[in-house]
Amino acid sequence: MSSITIKKTGITKLATDAVVNAANSQLLQGAGVCGHIFNDAGAAQMTEACNKIGHCDEGGAVITPGFALAAKYVIHAVGPRYIDGNHNEPKLLYSAYKQSLLLAKEKGLHSIGFPLISAGIFGYPVEKAWKKAIQACRDFINNNPDYEMEIVFAVIDDHVKAIGEGTLNIIV
Repeated sequence: MSSITIKKTGITKLATDAVVNAANSQLLQGAGVCGHIFNDAGAAQMTEACNKIGHCDEGGAVITPGFALAAKYVIHAVGPRYIDGNHNEPKLLYSAYKQSLLLAKEKGLHSIGFPLISAGIFGYPVEKAWKKAIQACRDFINNNPDYEMEIVFAVIDDHVKAIGEGTLNIIV
C-alpha cells in the first residue's frame, strides 16, 4: 500500500530507493539540500554525472546514481524560484514532484525521499509548498493504484514538519 510520511531527518540519511535533490536548472552543486546531497554522495562523481546531463528545465526532473548515499539514485528536480505565485510557480512546483515520481516509477523504484522543494533558498512560502507537494504525491498515488510507492518527506525543522503534518491530514 502506498503511503506519504514526514520524518525529521536529513535527506541524505534516508535509505529509500531514490532521494530527490532540490536542484537548479544547471544541475550545479548549490547550497542547502543540494549541497548536502552532492557532498554526501561524492561531489566529484555527482558533478560529473550532472555535467553529462547538462540541464533540466523548471518543473522537470532527471536521474543520476546515488553514489555514496544509502539511496540507489538521486532524482534532481528543479522547482521554481518564488516571485509572487502568479508566474506559474504552483504549476511548476507540482510538476517537479510529478516528474520525480513518474521517473521513479519508470525506473521501477518503490520508495522516494523528498525535501520540501523550492521552500529554502528559492523562497517558496512553506504552507503553499506543502500544499503543492502533498497534492502532487496524493494525485500520483490515486492515478497509479496498482503501483506501490512509499513517499517520505525529510525535514529538519520542527515547525516545517508540523505544517507539513497538518497539511497532510487535511489533503489525505
